[in-house]
Amino acid sequence: MCLARIIHMRTVQMTLDEQLVAAVDKAARRLGLSRSAFTREALAAALRKEAIRELERRHREGYRKQPARAGELDGWESEQVWPE
Repeated sequence: MCLARIIHMRTVQMTLDEQLVAAVDKAARRLGLSRSAFTREALAAALRKEAIRELERRHREGYRKQPARAGELDGWESEQVWPE
């Protein structure tokens, strides 16, 4: 038995300039999506990108607080080379 995932949608009102709406509509048509579907995908992609930026920020902060010691990463040098 396959159970469908129930997704609750909420209608939101947004204010966008005409040029952006036209560009979204054009891209959505090209992709065979509705304006709403295109916007949902774009917002989800932006949130994924922001999550990656936050992980990278935390990674940099961790190394700033506790820098790698000399020689600590030497064993990984062979992993940084493209195989021939």
